[in-house]
Amino acid sequence: MTAERGADSADAVAPGVTRRGLLWGGGIGLGLGAVGGALAAASARPRTSPDSAASPSPQGRVVARGIHQAGIARPATPQKNTVVVVADVPSPMGAPEVRGALDALGSAVDRLTDGADAAVLPDGPGDLTITVGVGPRWVSMLDPQLPGASGLPVFASDGPLDPGLSGGDLLLSVCGSDAGVLHAIAAALLDAVPGAVRRWSQTGVRGAGEGTIVRNPLGYHDGIVVPRTDAELDANVWITDGPAAGGTIAVVRRLRLDVARFRGESAERQDAIVGRRRADGVPLSGGGATDAVDLRAKTPEGDYLVPARSHARAAHPSFTDSALMLRRGYAYSNATAGGTDADDGLLFVCFQRELETFVRTQHRLDEVDDLMTYATVTASASFLVLPGRTTDGAWGSAL
Repeated sequence: MTAERGADSADAVAPGVTRRGLLWGGGIGLGLGAVGGALAAASARPRTSPDSAASPSPQGRVVARGIHQAGIARPATPQKNTVVVVADVPSPMGAPEVRGALDALGSAVDRLTDGADAAVLPDGPGDLTITVGVGPRWVSMLDPQLPGASGLPVFASDGPLDPGLSGGDLLLSVCGSDAGVLHAIAAALLDAVPGAVRRWSQTGVRGAGEGTIVRNPLGYHDGIVVPRTDAELDANVWITDGPAAGGTIAVVRRLRLDVARFRGESAERQDAIVGRRRADGVPLSGGGATDAVDLRAKTPEGDYLVPARSHARAAHPSFTDSALMLRRGYAYSNATAGGTDADDGLLFVCFQRELETFVRTQHRLDEVDDLMTYATVTASASFLVLPGRTTDGAWGSAL
């Protein structure tokens, strides 16, 4: 295809994509939507220290404060469990009400992550992280020039997406090793915002693994191509200037996967769809699991070793002239007893400095990625993730 030939014939690296970043190759992200810490001492939370990836304390607590919110790049290996809630506040809202809601949320996050709310967390916060994002409607009330004021476009893969499961005013992403407390934490956060109504929510679980790489519900390695160093995060994930500096843009997509149909394909066909070997994650162009995908490599007959419509090729940043995304993927299952329709798949969350990074990638996947034919989007939204807090000022006051 034209885009593929152009990229195959060039040696350019997309803006914000380092040579080192490309060496991680085109791993299955299944964002099919673009298919990606600092831990405290028990008794104190730093109020003014910069965000950093520090070593764990004996309690495993993750510092909530910092230049960036926790739950994005911290901890470096995401916790096993998550509850993601997308909510609306249908009562009349203006900038003062939005600021008041964010201030109340900041106080609630403090109580929960400090372990001060014993009614919700009788055993302490553990490695709890809470990440808060603001939807386009709220962002526009604060300042229509802010990043995140525009939402996602309608993608070809969205199909007949229920309008009630598209967009939203508020994102609450609650992650931790203890799955039993996450729903209560999410409910406490919603209670902190008067009039908040849950639009949709989803629990998810990650497989075993270190860092960002785990197997997704199709059995393939996910989270290979992501920014990893502080420099790469600065170039690709964090908003670097303006009132939203330190924040990022989050995209949340729930993807129902036809796992049965995919696994009904031959092993060779599955690998060709993904562009990697299921057994070890090695690109079909050869090398190791984290080696670069060689987009130019061909068979003696002239066919691409990484097929033209494979996910590894379609999602490669060199085709979209896009930056990298930091992805967190979680498997989910909403099956009910006696139900006839399976609802299992991937809760896909990605973070990027500009929404356009995701938009360009998703448009390309819709055009040339065979893996998309096994996915149905059932929920979709984008949010401005607030900058972190290093003082006791109201959350979002800089906005």
